[in-house]
Amino acid sequence: MRIVEYPVPGSHAVLALEGRLDVRSAADVRARLHQAVDGGSGDLVLDLSALAAWDATGLGVIMGTHRRAGRIGRRLVLREVPPQLQRLLVATKLHRILAVEGATADPCGATLPAGAPAQPLPPLPSAIAPLH
Repeated sequence: MRIVEYPVPGSHAVLALEGRLDVRSAADVRARLHQAVDGGSGDLVLDLSALAAWDATGLGVIMGTHRRAGRIGRRLVLREVPPQLQRLLVATKLHRILAVEGATADPCGATLPAGAPAQPLPPLPSAIAPLH
């Protein structure tokens, strides 16, 4: 996985993810995205046009970054989402939570709204009761 930061004048940052966002790359990508969230202001834009593959762990990295950004008043914006990932976002209804820029209709007919507003996720419980 390669992460390229593009300097953009103004109040947001653009990071391009290139390669595979999966269990092997998740820890490094998470650390880099959290660093970008914590060290900046305004929107954090993730350009996914060169994202070749992802898995559930990779999707978890994106959702965790979304939550982290929301907690400090920032917004994670996904740009140029590949059609297969668009379908996954629609199937999981995450397209209703994540901000998606430049979305297009995918082959299944589902369309992601371009620039959908980001909505914070509910906080995770601090402790989970054990099952009996």
